Amino acid sequence: MPAEAGEPAAEPAGQRPAAAPNGAAASNGAAGLNGAAAPNGAAAQNGAAAHSGAAAHSGAAGRPAARSRRFPLITRDTARPEGGGRAASGGAPAPARQWPLLVVMGGVGVGLLVVALDAFRAGTILVGLSLLAGALLRWALPEVGMLAVRSRFTDMLTYGVLGSAIVLLSLMAQPKPWLKVPFLEDVVHFTVR
Repeated sequence: MPAEAGEPAAEPAGQRPAAAPNGAAASNGAAGLNGAAAPNGAAAQNGAAAHSGAAAHSGAAGRPAARSRRFPLITRDTARPEGGGRAASGGAPAPARQWPLLVVMGGVGVGLLVVALDAFRAGTILVGLSLLAGALLRWALPEVGMLAVRSRFTDMLTYGVLGSAIVLLSLMAQPKPWLKVPFLEDVVHFTVR
């Protein structure tokens, strides 16, 4: 239904009026390139609202318009995980600020080097113990830098379960396992038959 004289035309669904120079929508219904015409009959140029004496809305009594409480469609950044701050003061060099992560990564690196030097069991135990050390550091220290990925509980659970699994699997690895679990042999024999 066409708008009557003196009434602004209804906006098409999903379109918003173009913003005025201060970021607010123009009060007179002038819009940019979305098809609406400026008040003087000419289309607004460059997607900006027409400037023919139109004052911008900024809310009641000159206050800025209230912001929406809805989540934005595009996320600009993410929240830092708890305990994700620097592990040392800001004046310290970068490696010193991230020492918990460097300890864990160094242990994993040494473990992988030991595995490469043909000591499979010792190397994988070292990798698992490094992850367990990461879980312990995440529990004990209030700030662990980039070792913090998720919440404290989730990080401790992840590092602990993975570290324990790697250590137990390397202790039970063939040939000549250091740890024998009797019911596992029965399970394997039962499933393989």
